[in-house]
Amino acid sequence: MNQVILVGRLCQDPEIINTDAERKRSIVTIAINRPFKNSEGIYETDFIRCVLWNNIALNTFEYCHSGDVVGIKGRLQTRNYEDEEKNKKFIMEVIAEKVTFLSSNTKNSEKESSD
Repeated sequence: MNQVILVGRLCQDPEIINTDAERKRSIVTIAINRPFKNSEGIYETDFIRCVLWNNIALNTFEYCHSGDVVGIKGRLQTRNYEDEEKNKKFIMEVIAEKVTFLSSNTKNSEKESSD
């Protein structure tokens, strides 16, 4: 089973990328604070790349902004590519199946988006 549930803050405003006439995509990064301190007594933060498609991407773009808290349910996916120097690079990202808008600095809150 491949299922991920994350709750964190958007690091930037979502943007829409048109991949073709019918498919929309948004790539967002969410910041998630770790629940424990490191050896220096500091709470570290993980930054997770998430890919949103179609209605999920459009609704998140419309209702969410940098700093808003969102819940993302999805699956992990890996992919690879070659950089300019022909080195093979690997990326792990979350493919969102559902986004829940948990809190916002604006009047928009408690809105859900799913395909």
